[in-house]
Amino acid sequence: MTTSDQDSPTTILLFHSAYGLRPAVHAAADRLRAAGYEVHVPDLYEGRTADTVEDGMEIKDEIGREELLRRAVRAAAPLSARGLVYAGFSLGGSIAQNLALGDERARGLLLLHGTSDLPEDASVDDLPVQLHVADPDPFEPHDWLNAWYLRMQRAGADVEVHRYPGAGHLFTDPDLPDFDAEAAEDAWRVALGFLAELKG
Repeated sequence: MTTSDQDSPTTILLFHSAYGLRPAVHAAADRLRAAGYEVHVPDLYEGRTADTVEDGMEIKDEIGREELLRRAVRAAAPLSARGLVYAGFSLGGSIAQNLALGDERARGLLLLHGTSDLPEDASVDDLPVQLHVADPDPFEPHDWLNAWYLRMQRAGADVEVHRYPGAGHLFTDPDLPDFDAEAAEDAWRVALGFLAELKG
């Protein structure tokens, strides 16, 4: 790593949820920028947003998971040489996980409200991973998360899971009924600590 690489800010690629690129995602990016990070927020829906989770899932299904992943890879490609931190909300967390596990230069993975399955042959070199999830979460049930945690460990990831009892699924989004201000602030405090450790 060159001196200029060391002096440049950590780059975070932050993916939106099934609702699309809504104000809460931009606000999260601004929070991260204020903490000293370079943040990119790809619009995988190309301008479309949803008012309900049902509408968001319709858009997701219409585009298709493979196309969403292709769009995410295109967004990451010009940045990945820097050693990205991948991050995402719910669906965006699932996409971020897929990209991070396929990028040997990835510096970290921050998951907010969402995970993804992983291939049996997934392998990373002590990739730092932090997950923030409601407890319980209908989209991330306990049995799934327990199995996911074990698979991620077997793949070589260094995983932390932070659970927030009583919070709604997307509890960091102030524009949704799921919002929980106390849980959101706790999650951001822990997440920023995690990201700060990745700078070193």
